[in-house]
Amino acid sequence: MKTIKKITSVCMALLVMAALIIGSTSMVFAADEVDDSVKNSLVTTTEGLTDEIIGFSDEEIESYLDSTNEFTASAMQSWNSARDELGAKKENNGETTVTLKDDQYTVTVPVKFEKADANFVYVFDATGTPTSLSVDVQYGLGKTLQRAGLNTLMGIGTVFVMLVLLSLLISLFKFIPNPEAKKAAEAKAAKAAKEAEAAAIAAAAPVQAEENLADDGELVAVIAAAIAAAEGTTTDGFVVRSIRKAKRSRR
Repeated sequence: MKTIKKITSVCMALLVMAALIIGSTSMVFAADEVDDSVKNSLVTTTEGLTDEIIGFSDEEIESYLDSTNEFTASAMQSWNSARDELGAKKENNGETTVTLKDDQYTVTVPVKFEKADANFVYVFDATGTPTSLSVDVQYGLGKTLQRAGLNTLMGIGTVFVMLVLLSLLISLFKFIPNPEAKKAAEAKAAKAAKEAEAAAIAAAAPVQAEENLADDGELVAVIAAAIAAAEGTTTDGFVVRSIRKAKRSRR
């Protein structure tokens, strides 16, 4: 507990010092470049705070995550989510930079770790109060390609799984009863049966009529006599084998 209180006191002292220096030189916001005194103060403050944050133990980080101070809680959350990918600190990785834009100071502290490099990016408002801290992990080319490949595979896999599920869902539609389709099929089958029956009746009618005429002996004799009279001969000279009904065109 004493260690946590000591670290908290150091951090707060650094932040208060930055606030006092920046607040006393607020006129630099009208300039195009950062004032050297403000820059030096911000560099000293952020580099010291970065070392403090990196050195926190698990218990200390947990305690700061429960802090009611918004900046403290968000800063610890950012560091806690990145520290497993970085490993132990090796050294500062270059010069700390300070930029001024939209009445805000952005301070970038580059740090080299065992597994990867990272930038601790601080943002201070016009009064010198820190508003945010983000830990940007700088992945190498191999790691970047690996992450891109994994993301691509995950995307393709997700699309493939969704297509398979959609195909299975569509294949199940045939098991869902459809009363309207059933009624339409029954009506179509009944209509086809009636049409077939009517066609069969129409095809059988001339044959039946022909058979009836052929079986009528009296009608055959009359027709044979009429033919013989028209030809001027007798019925012995020819034989009537079939009688067909002539088709007459309607006028």
